[in-house]
Parts: sequence; structure tokens; C-alpha cells
Amino acid sequence: MLGRLDFSAIFAGPFAHLLVSGAIKTFELTATSWTLAVGLGVVLAVLRASGFPIATKAVAAFVAYHQNVPMLVQILLWYFGVPTLLPDAAQTWINAHDGELIFASIAVGLCMSAYFSEDLRSGLRSVHHGQQEAARSLGLSFFGTMRYVTLPQAIRNALPTFINHTVLLFKNTSLAMTIGAAEMTYVVREIENETFRTFEAYAVATLFYLAVSLGLMGLGALVEKRIQNQAR
Repeated sequence: MLGRLDFSAIFAGPFAHLLVSGAIKTFELTATSWTLAVGLGVVLAVLRASGFPIATKAVAAFVAYHQNVPMLVQILLWYFGVPTLLPDAAQTWINAHDGELIFASIAVGLCMSAYFSEDLRSGLRSVHHGQQEAARSLGLSFFGTMRYVTLPQAIRNALPTFINHTVLLFKNTSLAMTIGAAEMTYVVREIENETFRTFEAYAVATLFYLAVSLGLMGLGALVEKRIQNQAR
């Protein structure tokens, strides 16, 4: 009877393979989006701290857009809107190489880069200005000072919010289901449609996201503790 819980139905037959593939796709999407978000976030933070008016205004506009437009809308824009601006050959190549994952990674990565850049911006502000002046007096350029003096301290100071936004990025990958990316939420919905085990299916997804999120937070706490011990 459907009135009784039966988690074995969720893992029966091909469904177990689907869950594994959904988890792998989620981790791939998280990794690619996080790499883009952190890399671009560092660039944006450095440009905004450079003091060049054009760069500062451009970064401010970028951050404002990505923080005020829902991520779901950004994913839909990239998947349905951007391809219409590309040549046919580019569209064909993207469709042949998991276009859902590509566009979801870009959309999530760009959106979260705005948050990571603001984290770093706060971290940069916490570094005493005298250290920058000392580095410049020793002959380091602006970018040299950023690389060797200011940025390492800013990253350490911004680590708690970095961790929180990493967890947020992981959870937001579930929005990729709206464009057909076969990540965990998409797979679980397909299993629920086949088995009619609604509670069991979404309970599995809930436990998956909860476990990974707590794992990321725990790993982040260990990294933060290790960095603090090294700084002493």
C-alpha cells in the first residue's frame, strides 16, 4: 500500500543508478560554478579596489545586477536567451556537450561571483592600510601588493562568509533542474513520478543536501581553524 513508507522502492532497479548519476552531476555543477565564482570574484574585488573609476563603476554594476536579479531568472536567460545570440555552430557544439550543465554553471558561477567579490571586498577593508603603504614603499606595485600582502589576509578574514556562500552555491545548483540538468533534484523528481513515493523521494534529496551542506561547513571550519593556527 502506498500509505506505508517504503524507501526500498527509491533505490530499486535503475533508480539507484539515477541517484548516483544525479549526485555526480550535482558535484560537477558545484565544482565548475565554484571555480568560476571564486576566480571571477577575486578579479572583481581587485578591480574594485584599484581605484580606477571605470573599473569600479563596472564592477559595482555587475554586482548590483547579479545580487538583485533572481538566480532562476539568470539561469533561464543563459539557457534560453543567450543561445539565440550565438552562431549555429556554437549552439550545436554546446548542445552536444551537455549544454544544460554548461549554461547552469555559467549562470550560477557569475551570480555567486558577485557575492564572493563582496566577501573579499570586506576582507580587503579589514587589512590595515599601513601594510599596503609599507609594501608600496618597498617597491611592490599595486598588483604585487595585492598578491603578496593584502589579498592573502583578505581571504583569511573573509573565510567564514566564503564558506557560507559556498554552501549557498551548492544548494542553488538545484535550480538547474528547471532547464533539464539531470542533477539530484531533477533525478529525484523523475523517480517520484515513476514510483509515486513522494515523501520517500524528496526525503532522500533532503538528506543528500543536508549531509553535503553540513560536510562543507565542517570542512570549512577545519580549514579556517588551520589557517588561524598558521597565522599565530
